[in-house]
Amino acid sequence: MLKPILLCTLFACTAHIYAQAPVVIQGALDIETDHMVSQLKDVKMKKLGGWQFWEGTYQGYPIVVSRTLMGMTDAAAATALAIEHYHPAAIINQGTAGGHDPKLNVFDIVLGKESENIGAFITPNQPKGAGSNSLTWKKSFNVLPQNATPEEESRHVRFKADPVLLNTALKLKNNYTQGRVVEGVIGSADVWNNEIDRINYFHQNYQTSVEEMETASAAQVAMLYKVPFIGIRVLSNNLTNNGAYNPNTGNACQDFSLNVAKHYLADQK
Repeated sequence: MLKPILLCTLFACTAHIYAQAPVVIQGALDIETDHMVSQLKDVKMKKLGGWQFWEGTYQGYPIVVSRTLMGMTDAAAATALAIEHYHPAAIINQGTAGGHDPKLNVFDIVLGKESENIGAFITPNQPKGAGSNSLTWKKSFNVLPQNATPEEESRHVRFKADPVLLNTALKLKNNYTQGRVVEGVIGSADVWNNEIDRINYFHQNYQTSVEEMETASAAQVAMLYKVPFIGIRVLSNNLTNNGAYNPNTGNACQDFSLNVAKHYLADQK
């Protein structure tokens, strides 16, 4: 264990001096963060630029709740700030999402074994007047081209969950009683898809379970920093099977994510 004087040096920029590095749990909106903040003890709020962070403990374990705000840019920026400021043991990006898989129901939780930017495309060549059809956009754009070989330049770039975080979450799935907990692919983009054909396109070609607007961008930043990461998303609605929106899903996902963070940190001691 690190000596107190070294911990003070490592975490002097934070309001708390933690006995171990915290887990940062992200949520875009108040309905995805407020419940977690209410569960923390000795809470101190810090604002970095336009982003808010709440430092505290959950059942004795250090947690930082990060409200990333909505969208890929905000999530990426908030992730970089969290890593530079808190040097976290891990990052969990969680919140609500829309369903892509008709087998999944509202309140089911998807553990993102992989996440992918589903808004990065190279559109096909079309002459003037030929129109545009997103269902013909077969070539996804590699957002990390420096990592691609020529034969891979059009491949889908996916960010894998940290295996320890994923296994921790899987061990806790039977504790969740409001729905099922499954592994899946989280699709992220600055797009809100309401077209069933477009949703089905992603589910069939990308095997997406859900879509939202933050996980893949946060995962990309965490990967570049080599910080363990996982996305955890609850279905708040599912257009593919008429699953109506339920705002209470946000609290359910926050509780599950706090439990994952606690057990992950307990295993790190």
